[in-house]
Amino acid sequence: MALHHVEAVMGTSISIDIVDSHDRAVVDELVAWFHEVDDVFSPYKEHSTISRIGRGEVGPGDPALTGDVLEVLDRCERLIAETDGVFDVWNLPSPNGTRFDPCGYVKGWSVERARNVLVERGIRDYCINAGGDIAVGGRNHDGAVWRVGVRNPDDPLGLALVLAGDEPLGIATSGSYERGAHIVDPRDGLAVTELAGVTVVGPSLAEADAFATTVYVMGVEGLAWLARFPEYGGCAITHAGEVFTTDRFDTFLVH
Repeated sequence: MALHHVEAVMGTSISIDIVDSHDRAVVDELVAWFHEVDDVFSPYKEHSTISRIGRGEVGPGDPALTGDVLEVLDRCERLIAETDGVFDVWNLPSPNGTRFDPCGYVKGWSVERARNVLVERGIRDYCINAGGDIAVGGRNHDGAVWRVGVRNPDDPLGLALVLAGDEPLGIATSGSYERGAHIVDPRDGLAVTELAGVTVVGPSLAEADAFATTVYVMGVEGLAWLARFPEYGGCAITHAGEVFTTDRFDTFLVH
């Protein structure tokens, strides 16, 4: 018996599909986890830990700095160096009025942690989709590998390409075609509009999510930067419909 659940949380809809288990308790655990993440990390909530950090109300030793929060802060700090300031969550306009917004990492990270819960429970066949950031593993309901479509930026009902792989994957997309020019380059504070969309695929959705935002800000040249992480592949689609991919990305393409 398979399990399917959709939860409205974190400003999006998260769908959980588990093929090889009928343990409803594990779905409840994941739902509780996503709500916990929303309470702690949402920049839309005045009293979330992230909003309090942005306002300078949380310092070293504060009990609000849990292991999860410190893990996210540490990775975001290292991403500043790895991206030469292109991914800098401390220099972004936030919905809470501060300049601290780690959402470009947190959503993918939260789904990756949820995936880990499933794997620890012995579950191998699953798909978690958080507003287009997707973690898949094993086989789908038909016994085939999961296929994940990347939307055509110019057609909400069309696909630009389809990805699949035998190993567990994280697939993240950044673009302007749904929310407009909402991605900001922290180096100059300007909205980025050069590309229609960027998709990154690799073993960790947490990393793929941050990398997709980074490449989107960098432009097509960002695909060369992504090559320093050989387990991850990327695709950039221009407003003119041109598609640029890395060799690693091409290994996941369904032709």
